Amino acid sequence: MIPESFIQELLNRVDVVDVIDKSVPLKKAGANYSACCPFHNEKSPSFTVSPTKQFYHCFGCGAHGTAVGFLMEYQGLSFVEAIQELAKMVGMIVPQETRDENRPAQKLVVGLQESLQQAAQYYKAELKKSQRAIDYLKARGLSGQVAAKFQIGYAPAGWQNLQTVFPDYENEALSTAGLVVQNEQGRRYDRFRDRIMFPIHDQKGQVIGFGGRVINPEDTPKYYNSPETPLFQKGHELYGLFLARRAIREAGRALVVEGYMDVVALAQYGIEYAIAALGTATTPFHITKLMRQADEIVFCFDGDNAGRTAAWRAAMNALPALTDGLKLSFLFLPKEHDPDSYVREFGKEKFEAEIKVAMPLSQFILKHLSEENALQSQEDRVRFLNEAEPILQQINAPRSAMYLRKKVAELAQLSLEEMHALLKLPNLNKAPVQARPKLTRTTISLHKRVSLMLLMQPDLANAEDLEWLPSETEEEELLRLTIETCLLHPHSKPVVIMRELEDKVDTKLFRELERELSLLDETLDLALEFAGAKQQLEQVYVHKQGGELLAQISEKPLSALTENERAMLKNLGNKPSRNRV
Repeated sequence: MIPESFIQELLNRVDVVDVIDKSVPLKKAGANYSACCPFHNEKSPSFTVSPTKQFYHCFGCGAHGTAVGFLMEYQGLSFVEAIQELAKMVGMIVPQETRDENRPAQKLVVGLQESLQQAAQYYKAELKKSQRAIDYLKARGLSGQVAAKFQIGYAPAGWQNLQTVFPDYENEALSTAGLVVQNEQGRRYDRFRDRIMFPIHDQKGQVIGFGGRVINPEDTPKYYNSPETPLFQKGHELYGLFLARRAIREAGRALVVEGYMDVVALAQYGIEYAIAALGTATTPFHITKLMRQADEIVFCFDGDNAGRTAAWRAAMNALPALTDGLKLSFLFLPKEHDPDSYVREFGKEKFEAEIKVAMPLSQFILKHLSEENALQSQEDRVRFLNEAEPILQQINAPRSAMYLRKKVAELAQLSLEEMHALLKLPNLNKAPVQARPKLTRTTISLHKRVSLMLLMQPDLANAEDLEWLPSETEEEELLRLTIETCLLHPHSKPVVIMRELEDKVDTKLFRELERELSLLDETLDLALEFAGAKQQLEQVYVHKQGGELLAQISEKPLSALTENERAMLKNLGNKPSRNRV
């Protein structure tokens, strides 16, 4: 059994927009994304995906759910397979738990998100009070608008300032969220003190951690991040990605830099597609996350030895995630510059001109392997092959791997066949794994959708719904019978309620319901979806009743309407009828 806590953490890490966009190309539509529904044929888009709610919904056929539900319905996966697929996308390992009644329940720390959000608001308010912090940001060329956009704040000097925000300073949520530290003597104090604070957001825009930068250059460390928490894992998150997603998609590229100030300074100059790793080398999870946003990733590092070392680590970490459609490049700035100082001195156009001529990954690898190897002797070439072999082993993208292999063979003065005979390299001609055929579905009515959800969770049935629901059609009668049966068996399994319904509803309708039921997963929480579907159904009847009323009274002259009819007509809304005088 997969622990519920793991499923929640997984859904916090994945982005439903990214998951769906890999299979169904999405287009921005206001605050949401849209596409033609993949589950039924349509000419105009009625399928929407909400990045804030992490939910998809089709207004045509009623398909709806989370990232888990999409994989189940689109790829035909089981619930467990969908969880495993999502976990693979973000580099998580699916744990299993066995039920042990004697084992104490795992302690759950609540209030992490709320604590982090309150701290962010506090730091933001404190920035306005600190002229020293404001002067520092102005000296770095930041405007108030950019500081507000990134929600930059200030953690004042002092040991327990957060006690003014959190009266229960001993609350475990504060230490678990990484806001408060406890020393060996049991004394608690604020983790961040006298630092410019950069909130770190997840894909929903929620604060999950902080990065703090010193104001005094003599203080250390220069950057100080939140620790690993249930909400924040450095190897999976990228600073600024939530704000940069639209700019990345529009530019077709993501720019990876080293520090928070680099991201903010570049945004100040109109380069809004920059993001930064969080005190760690770029990981395969970072690359995979960025690949869902753009087909080009440019790493920008300082030109000194430390910058080149960081670039090499990023290149090596990117190899397992490399695909033939992805372009990885490396931009090295002059030794005296970082992205912040370079863009301030030379401007946006010069910086973007440098981005366009950045060094491709293959060229960077070959240059790195050969810059301290003259490749003149047999021993030189053997060392070159030995260093190249583990790199070539990690590249699974067939075309990229083949071209790099040919270049390595040429530099080693070997044919491709000779090199393959010497090195243990993966087979690039391996047949691709056949993907499961996606499921197709026909449009399912609101009545059947609500009936299905009641079958899955009968305690959602409400006797009051019988008062407004007619029974003129077979589907309306189906829903009425389902509600009545669920009220009698509020804690029964779907099979029990289906057995009760079988002899009462139309046979064809029953078989359709049975088939749709087999596609659903019993472990999903349907309460939210049920509320939305029922609200839609209620609106259908409100509009229907309004239409009937309008048809009746539109035949009368305005002077002949009763006060009651006038009031009902007014309540229908402000849309005028063409029959009204």
